[in-house]
Amino acid sequence: MNVADPHAVAAVVAAVFGLPIGSFVGVVADRVPRKESIVRPSSHCTSCATPLRTIDNIPVVSYLLLGGRCRACGVHIPPRDLYVEVTTAVLFAAVAWRLPTFWAVPAYSLLAAGLVALSAIDLEHKLLPRVVLYVTAAIFGLLLVLASWPAHRFHHLLFALLGAAACFVVFLAIWFVSPRAMGFGDVRLAALCGAALGWLGLGAVAVGMLAGFVLAGVPAIWMLAHGKANRKTAIAFGPYLAAGTMVAVCFGLPIAHAWVNA
Repeated sequence: MNVADPHAVAAVVAAVFGLPIGSFVGVVADRVPRKESIVRPSSHCTSCATPLRTIDNIPVVSYLLLGGRCRACGVHIPPRDLYVEVTTAVLFAAVAWRLPTFWAVPAYSLLAAGLVALSAIDLEHKLLPRVVLYVTAAIFGLLLVLASWPAHRFHHLLFALLGAAACFVVFLAIWFVSPRAMGFGDVRLAALCGAALGWLGLGAVAVGMLAGFVLAGVPAIWMLAHGKANRKTAIAFGPYLAAGTMVAVCFGLPIAHAWVNA
């Protein structure tokens, strides 16, 4: 990757912005399931309630310097916060590097942050909170409309609607046939992911959905094979759908074109 490449420079800048936003995403993932405000109180240790000093609230760096423990009480800080910050920064960089137009980077960075928050919550609580999903969808939709004008992609908004409708119908059918296999939150999330991928191209929708099912199938097969799950075991599908979507955001169209030309 050429360091003089504008996309490479944008990726580095996006990663730097992604770290503090990832820290906020961690707050959302921690507080929303507990129905707490994401604004007040300020960042604090959930064990001793001691407010975090600025030096202890630097994304990634503070966690590593403190050895993953609270400075005040020494309790272990869940590594989830570190994973969320790093994942958000990496996805911001990938979006800036791979998207064909810089105008869409804010929209898809926001989407990435929302998907990370939803994934973290779903993994821990088997829940996809509507407030997080709807806020992400609303802001993403607005940013996508704003990106469509300078990028001359207004017709892609129609593709976004088609992608959302198609994914919603397919996942609704799956939920209707087997509600134990999939929650309705996954149906809502599929519509958001379908819209995001549809704006890039309908081929990306197919890649993203297939990638989501493949990524979910690998651990499911492993758990079944090792007796750690059965056919009725509930598995959080949201993180795999989110991961498949981000794979398709970054690489969906090249993969789709390779399929067509194979």
